[in-house]
Amino acid sequence: MFSKKVLVSTLLAACLACSANAGVKFTKTTDGTDFTEKLMATKGAFGDTKKKDNVMTEAEKVFLETGKNIYVGDAAAEKRGKKRFGYWSCTQCHGPTAKGQVGPGLVGPTFRYPKDATNKGMFETIWYGTNGGMGGKGFGVMAPDDGMTVDELLKTIAWVRTNGSKGVTGNEGL
Repeated sequence: MFSKKVLVSTLLAACLACSANAGVKFTKTTDGTDFTEKLMATKGAFGDTKKKDNVMTEAEKVFLETGKNIYVGDAAAEKRGKKRFGYWSCTQCHGPTAKGQVGPGLVGPTFRYPKDATNKGMFETIWYGTNGGMGGKGFGVMAPDDGMTVDELLKTIAWVRTNGSKGVTGNEGL
Protein backbone atom coordinates (compact mmCIF):
# COMPACT_ATOMS: atom_id res chain seq x y z
CA MET A 1 0.00 0.00 0.00
CA PHE A 2 2.81 2.37 0.96
CA SER A 3 4.64 1.82 -2.37
CA LYS A 4 1.42 2.48 -4.30
CA LYS A 5 1.00 5.83 -2.48
CA VAL A 6 4.64 6.70 -3.18
CA LEU A 7 4.21 5.82 -6.86
CA VAL A 8 1.01 7.86 -7.20
CA SER A 9 2.48 10.88 -5.40
CA THR A 10 5.67 10.67 -7.49
CA LEU A 11 3.66 10.59 -10.71
CA LEU A 12 1.50 13.49 -9.53
CA ALA A 13 4.58 15.54 -8.63
CA ALA A 14 6.14 14.80 -12.02
CA CYS A 15 2.96 15.89 -13.81
CA LEU A 16 2.84 19.12 -11.81
CA ALA A 17 6.51 19.81 -12.54
CA CYS A 18 5.95 19.27 -16.25
CA SER A 19 2.94 21.58 -16.34
CA ALA A 20 4.82 24.25 -14.37
CA ASN A 21 7.59 24.22 -16.98
CA ALA A 22 5.22 23.87 -19.91
CA GLY A 23 5.55 26.49 -22.56
CA VAL A 24 5.62 26.87 -26.27
CA LYS A 25 8.07 24.78 -28.29
CA PHE A 26 9.58 26.71 -31.20
CA THR A 27 10.70 24.99 -34.41
CA LYS A 28 12.56 26.39 -37.38
CA THR A 29 10.54 26.78 -40.57
CA THR A 30 13.65 25.80 -42.53
CA ASP A 31 14.15 22.30 -41.15
CA GLY A 32 11.77 21.71 -38.24
CA THR A 33 14.46 21.61 -35.56
CA ASP A 34 13.64 22.88 -32.09
CA PHE A 35 15.19 26.21 -31.13
CA THR A 36 13.38 26.83 -27.84
CA GLU A 37 16.40 26.38 -25.57
CA LYS A 38 18.68 28.40 -27.84
CA LEU A 39 16.15 31.24 -27.92
CA MET A 40 15.85 31.29 -24.13
CA ALA A 41 19.65 31.34 -23.77
CA THR A 42 20.28 34.15 -26.28
CA LYS A 43 21.54 37.19 -24.42
CA GLY A 44 19.87 40.31 -25.81
CA ALA A 45 16.87 38.50 -27.31
CA PHE A 46 14.39 39.95 -24.83
CA GLY A 47 13.14 43.29 -23.64
CA ASP A 48 11.86 46.58 -24.95
CA THR A 49 14.36 47.95 -27.47
CA LYS A 50 13.45 51.53 -26.54
CA LYS A 51 14.50 50.84 -22.93
CA LYS A 52 17.46 48.63 -23.93
CA ASP A 53 17.13 46.86 -20.60
CA ASN A 54 17.06 43.18 -21.64
CA VAL A 55 14.24 42.62 -19.15
CA MET A 56 11.55 40.29 -20.45
CA THR A 57 8.29 42.15 -21.11
CA GLU A 58 4.87 40.86 -20.07
CA ALA A 59 4.06 40.27 -23.75
CA GLU A 60 7.16 38.09 -24.13
CA LYS A 61 6.29 36.09 -21.02
CA VAL A 62 2.71 35.45 -22.20
CA PHE A 63 3.87 34.53 -25.71
CA LEU A 64 6.58 32.14 -24.56
CA GLU A 65 4.13 30.39 -22.24
CA THR A 66 1.02 30.29 -24.46
CA GLY A 67 1.85 31.44 -28.00
CA LYS A 68 -0.60 34.34 -27.65
CA ASN A 69 0.48 37.76 -28.91
CA ILE A 70 -1.12 40.26 -26.54
CA TYR A 71 -0.02 43.16 -28.77
CA VAL A 72 -2.66 42.27 -31.37
CA GLY A 73 -5.28 45.03 -31.02
CA ASP A 74 -2.92 47.34 -29.08
CA ALA A 75 -2.70 50.48 -31.27
CA ALA A 76 0.54 51.77 -29.71
CA ALA A 77 2.28 48.41 -30.14
CA GLU A 78 1.01 48.07 -33.71
CA LYS A 79 2.31 51.56 -34.54
CA ARG A 80 5.73 50.57 -33.21
CA GLY A 81 5.53 47.33 -35.21
CA LYS A 82 4.89 49.27 -38.42
CA LYS A 83 8.06 51.30 -37.79
CA ARG A 84 10.07 48.14 -37.17
CA PHE A 85 8.66 46.58 -40.38
CA GLY A 86 10.17 49.48 -42.30
CA TYR A 87 13.37 49.64 -40.25
CA TRP A 88 14.28 46.00 -40.91
CA SER A 89 13.60 46.46 -44.65
CA CYS A 90 10.69 44.03 -44.65
CA THR A 91 8.96 46.41 -47.07
CA GLN A 92 11.54 45.68 -49.77
CA CYS A 93 10.21 42.17 -50.33
CA HIS A 94 6.80 42.09 -48.66
CA GLY A 95 5.59 45.57 -49.70
CA PRO A 96 4.54 48.54 -47.57
CA THR A 97 1.41 46.80 -46.24
CA ALA A 98 2.85 43.27 -46.02
CA LYS A 99 0.62 42.08 -48.87
CA GLY A 100 3.54 40.95 -51.02
CA GLN A 101 5.86 42.35 -53.62
CA VAL A 102 8.95 40.33 -54.58
CA GLY A 103 8.35 38.14 -51.53
CA PRO A 104 5.03 36.57 -50.52
CA GLY A 105 2.23 38.38 -48.74
CA LEU A 106 2.12 37.96 -44.98
CA VAL A 107 -1.50 38.83 -44.33
CA GLY A 108 -3.42 35.80 -45.60
CA PRO A 109 -5.94 34.35 -46.09
CA THR A 110 -3.43 31.93 -47.63
CA PHE A 111 0.17 31.80 -46.50
CA ARG A 112 3.33 30.52 -48.16
CA TYR A 113 3.96 28.65 -44.91
CA PRO A 114 0.55 27.61 -43.50
CA LYS A 115 1.80 27.81 -39.91
CA ASP A 116 2.10 31.59 -40.39
CA ALA A 117 -1.66 31.83 -39.84
CA THR A 118 -0.73 31.66 -36.13
CA ASN A 119 1.45 34.18 -34.34
CA LYS A 120 3.71 31.37 -33.12
CA GLY A 121 4.18 30.13 -36.68
CA MET A 122 4.89 33.59 -38.07
CA PHE A 123 7.34 34.19 -35.22
CA GLU A 124 9.19 30.96 -36.05
CA THR A 125 9.38 31.85 -39.74
CA ILE A 126 10.70 35.36 -39.17
CA TRP A 127 13.08 34.49 -36.30
CA TYR A 128 15.11 31.90 -38.24
CA GLY A 129 14.09 32.66 -41.84
CA THR A 130 13.01 30.38 -44.66
CA ASN A 131 14.41 28.11 -47.34
CA GLY A 132 12.90 30.53 -49.88
CA GLY A 133 15.53 33.22 -49.42
CA MET A 134 14.56 35.20 -46.33
CA GLY A 135 17.27 35.27 -43.72
CA GLY A 136 16.43 35.08 -40.05
CA LYS A 137 15.72 38.36 -38.28
CA GLY A 138 15.95 37.14 -34.68
CA PHE A 139 18.53 38.58 -32.30
CA GLY A 140 21.78 36.66 -32.64
CA VAL A 141 20.70 34.97 -35.89
CA MET A 142 21.81 37.68 -38.35
CA ALA A 143 24.84 38.61 -36.27
CA PRO A 144 25.87 37.80 -32.70
CA ASP A 145 24.84 41.23 -31.44
CA ASP A 146 22.07 42.31 -33.82
CA GLY A 147 18.51 41.44 -34.78
CA MET A 148 14.97 41.87 -33.54
CA THR A 149 14.07 41.10 -29.93
CA VAL A 150 11.09 38.85 -29.21
CA ASP A 151 9.15 41.94 -28.06
CA GLU A 152 9.99 43.85 -31.24
CA LEU A 153 8.95 40.93 -33.41
CA LEU A 154 5.64 40.52 -31.55
CA LYS A 155 4.84 44.19 -32.21
CA THR A 156 5.74 43.77 -35.88
CA ILE A 157 3.51 40.70 -36.19
CA ALA A 158 0.69 42.62 -34.48
CA TRP A 159 0.99 45.33 -37.14
CA VAL A 160 1.04 42.73 -39.96
CA ARG A 161 -2.23 41.32 -38.58
CA THR A 162 -3.88 44.77 -38.96
CA ASN A 163 -3.45 44.49 -42.74
CA GLY A 164 -4.95 41.06 -43.13
CA SER A 165 -8.32 39.36 -43.15
CA LYS A 166 -10.82 40.95 -40.80
CA GLY A 167 -11.10 39.06 -37.57
CA VAL A 168 -7.91 37.01 -38.03
CA THR A 169 -5.56 37.76 -35.14
CA GLY A 170 -3.20 34.77 -35.15
CA ASN A 171 -4.39 34.08 -31.59
CA GLU A 172 -7.31 31.89 -32.64
CA GLY A 173 -7.67 28.77 -30.54
CA LEU A 174 -5.58 30.08 -27.63
